[in-house]
Amino acid sequence: MNLFWTLLTLVVLWTLRLIAVRLVAKRGRDARSLYTWRKTVTNISAIIGILIIGRIWFEGFQSLATFAGLLTAGLAIALRDPLVNIAGWMFILWRKPFVIGERIQIGSIAGDIVDIRLFQFSLLEIGNWVAADQPTGRVVHIPNGKVFTEPQSNYHGGFNYIWNEIPVLVTFESNWEQAKKLLDEICSRHASHISETARKAFRDAA
Repeated sequence: MNLFWTLLTLVVLWTLRLIAVRLVAKRGRDARSLYTWRKTVTNISAIIGILIIGRIWFEGFQSLATFAGLLTAGLAIALRDPLVNIAGWMFILWRKPFVIGERIQIGSIAGDIVDIRLFQFSLLEIGNWVAADQPTGRVVHIPNGKVFTEPQSNYHGGFNYIWNEIPVLVTFESNWEQAKKLLDEICSRHASHISETARKAFRDAA
């Protein structure tokens, strides 16, 4: 009998949710508002369903402890993503995989961290369609929970320099020895102090 009432509850809640979403869709709301409304209705339906089904299966549901436990479980299921994002925020503050101002790559997105909030962090995107890791001008907002599921690379972690190559085209008819000499002179003139600092940092990191 309990199984029958459980299935009936699920069918009724699913039907009411479907009706509510369709009513809002008929009013011509934009995609963002419709998505938010759908998520809200789904979460509320899940909480109500857990409370009703709990009342069906547990005789002692009237007790405060049982009610609080089931309510907490319902909230944890219905609000899974926000809770994971809060846990990610605490992990970022505690373990510090990155801080504001550092350049990171998480998944396929790379950029400079400009903000860390309770549910998401923001970075100024680099690369993508722009060559040489230059900023694209877009600010990308990433849920904090991604730190648990996506690989991360920190451009500043342990070593403040990265290897990079600048291709220079030298034809067969060119004097490659003269080209090499010119490039060596340019590097010595503009990057000698950086090379020494990078060499020291590399030794320290090793």
